[in-house]
Amino acid sequence: MSRLGRVSTPHPFPDLRGAATGVGSLPGTDAREAAKTSTGALEQLPFLPELPARGPGADMIGRSAGLLVELFAQTEPSGWRFADRPGRDTRRAHSWLGEDLDALEEFTQGYQGALKVQAVGPWTLAASIELKHGEKALADHGACRDIAGSLTEGLRRHLADVRKRVPGAQLVLQLDEPSLPAVLAGRVKTASGFQRLRAVDRQIAEEVLRELIRGLDVPVVVHSCAPDVPVPLLRRAGVAGISLDFSLLGERQDDDLGEAVEAGTAILAGVVPSTDQAVSDPAGSVQGVRTLWRRLGFAPELLGRRVLVTPTCGLAGASPAYARKALSLADRAARSLVDNPE
Repeated sequence: MSRLGRVSTPHPFPDLRGAATGVGSLPGTDAREAAKTSTGALEQLPFLPELPARGPGADMIGRSAGLLVELFAQTEPSGWRFADRPGRDTRRAHSWLGEDLDALEEFTQGYQGALKVQAVGPWTLAASIELKHGEKALADHGACRDIAGSLTEGLRRHLADVRKRVPGAQLVLQLDEPSLPAVLAGRVKTASGFQRLRAVDRQIAEEVLRELIRGLDVPVVVHSCAPDVPVPLLRRAGVAGISLDFSLLGERQDDDLGEAVEAGTAILAGVVPSTDQAVSDPAGSVQGVRTLWRRLGFAPELLGRRVLVTPTCGLAGASPAYARKALSLADRAARSLVDNPE
């Protein structure tokens, strides 16, 4: 296997052993119940839950649009579109995020340890929000950079707020980029749906992500539950971790993952189903992770420190009972990687 040189990251991933976390969303509309589920099931890396069932502004695009500084978005029949001023959807996004932070603060009193928060990354926002004239922001390179700059400032403010509420937390930021592979491959449809937007140059995509990551003072994980996650691009951009759906990986990505692990990048392996299924064997759910680790030729004792366990994607589509079970299963599966790495 060919190996590239190590790539340093300004903010390395926290040193955790046998850790699990959630991707972001949970079912239902009760912020306190969601915070209780996250903090109760995940001992080492709880997360700030998202509850998209509440409606526009609580969904991943609406919540992250609400974080933007001096850019505002609202829902139209076609989806999210930029607007001249903040409206009802922006106010809802701010209100629901405040509720979620209040609940998290309540259930993290005295907490000392890693804590993850999530936001949609700049490329997925650009692929999801229309400009005022109706085309996707992704079609305008200047708009893409404006989104990234606005998001960077909004995330600085958001992270500062979380630090005040949970002063003992070591924050980790997850950028959700499910559209990034499509952005790079020219597969994002125009607003009309009849054509596809031109692929974004990979160097530009990498540069925008690098600038955003450098503008924040926390380790950044990029999550994508789509096929063909651009692992080398993300590594060069300076991510501390990469979160992906393990069921979508093939052996052709072994070299990319091996080089990422060698460079110190944490791998967040999505192995627990994100919708209701009969799963009961924590160790069995990570067997594929062990197989990959052996194939890559890394020492077994490093497995539980370099790989975390997550559901395959968000849990918004699961029942509340299954969501709790899935996070607990991920936690037990992660510990099994330490106790029985081979």
